[in-house]
Amino acid sequence: MGKSLGKEYTSKIERVAFLKDNCDACENKGYMKPYTPEELQGHKENLANVSIEIAEIEAEMKQVQAEYKGRLKPLKEQRANMVSNIKAKSEYVNEVCYRFTDREARVTEYYNDEGDMIESRPATADELQPTLFQPRIVVGEQAKTETNN
Repeated sequence: MGKSLGKEYTSKIERVAFLKDNCDACENKGYMKPYTPEELQGHKENLANVSIEIAEIEAEMKQVQAEYKGRLKPLKEQRANMVSNIKAKSEYVNEVCYRFTDREARVTEYYNDEGDMIESRPATADELQPTLFQPRIVVGEQAKTETNN
């Protein structure tokens, strides 16, 4: 802007009186008032202090968030597993199962300890090989094994 009025008055009271007496109207108006070099330096120092405090608080916040995240992770995994099991209406277990191979039908079936068939698939070549304890079926007689002949 560069223009100025009343700078010849050194007292602020006299300058304000001069401006008030010679103006057309007094109005409240917002504007950007430039800082003095001392004010600018003071604001820069305040900015540095606030920035340091923000950094410290954010570091604390990250630490707390990491702690909460660690506590939430197993719960979220448990929830995901539960949702998956509910969708499938079953759960994955690892327990002893009993394999039976029907050599005539060429099928291998697995049963759990409750006697429920849990899997049925075509028998492999190894499963179709005769074993020492393979039952022999004789028509009209009781089944005998290789060991009690």
